[in-house]
Amino acid sequence: MKFSKIPAATITRLSLYSRVLEELLSNHINIIASDKLAQKCGVNPAQVRKDLAYFGEFGVRGVGYFVKELLFEIKKILGLNRSWRMALIGIGNLGLALIAHENFPKQGYEFVAVFDIDPKKVGRRLPSGQIIHGIDELDEVIKEKKIEIGVIATPASQAQATARRLIDAGVKAILNFAPIQIQIPEGFIVENVDFTVKLDNLAYHLTMEAV
Repeated sequence: MKFSKIPAATITRLSLYSRVLEELLSNHINIIASDKLAQKCGVNPAQVRKDLAYFGEFGVRGVGYFVKELLFEIKKILGLNRSWRMALIGIGNLGLALIAHENFPKQGYEFVAVFDIDPKKVGRRLPSGQIIHGIDELDEVIKEKKIEIGVIATPASQAQATARRLIDAGVKAILNFAPIQIQIPEGFIVENVDFTVKLDNLAYHLTMEAV
């Protein structure tokens, strides 16, 4: 089945399944039933089976899933059986937190370049060892380091222009943490991460419970 026909929610759940399977493997659990896996992931067993069925047949009826094998297959589906080279643009508090986040390298995501527009920051070495490049170096560094994913942690006012520069430099995928919905041309991929949207969702549920 072509990727375009796979629901976006299924891809998100596959990522969740992989995290749970990694935890199981670290706890030396080798086999898990579909209902137990579903329970740990907060979905129903039918949903787990449906999500996996898009990509083939997994598990043994009456036995369950072999954790190591299923994790391997899901990582292959998600492209996590290799490393991904990333650039971070915007070295404020959020940018520094992202650079220091230990889960990125664990999952195969490596920041190989960082950029900022502030001349006072350009040239500084971060605790991670990265040297902060000026934004005017972006095109050259992107090509030199073969960067595949751009991560934007700039103020909202700079995010769209930053995305444009990444696209012009040949970056096909962007993860945007700025509180603005970035618009990109067809053929490119963007994921907008706005923490306040999640907080709005929490606030809504708290409000409904109080009614």
